[in-house]
Amino acid sequence: MTRELKKMLFKDIFPLYVNKVERKGHTRQELIDMLNWLCGYDETDIKVCIDKNVDLETFFMDCPKLNPNRKNVTGTICNVKIQDIEDEMIQDIRIMDKLVDDIAKGKKKQIWKS
Repeated sequence: MTRELKKMLFKDIFPLYVNKVERKGHTRQELIDMLNWLCGYDETDIKVCIDKNVDLETFFMDCPKLNPNRKNVTGTICNVKIQDIEDEMIQDIRIMDKLVDDIAKGKKKQIWKS
């Protein structure tokens, strides 16, 4: 499962994230703001990742700047505590998932201000 998750294409995941937050009354821009905070990507960078068929592993390996404060994101995703995930790449992917869930629930993290 770990390898399959890393090899999922960002272009397949991003529209699902957009749909999820918009269905709950939030915006695509909130999602982009979160990705900028988490990875340093702006909207242009995100479009390039989509156009180049970047997988999640490459998305995180090549990101402009992973925010060190991402490690302060805690919680459970897919019945696993984020802080218990040993594979750092998978942990980062799950942090992204958690932050998308938080946007959809209207829980804009104070951590994003740091």
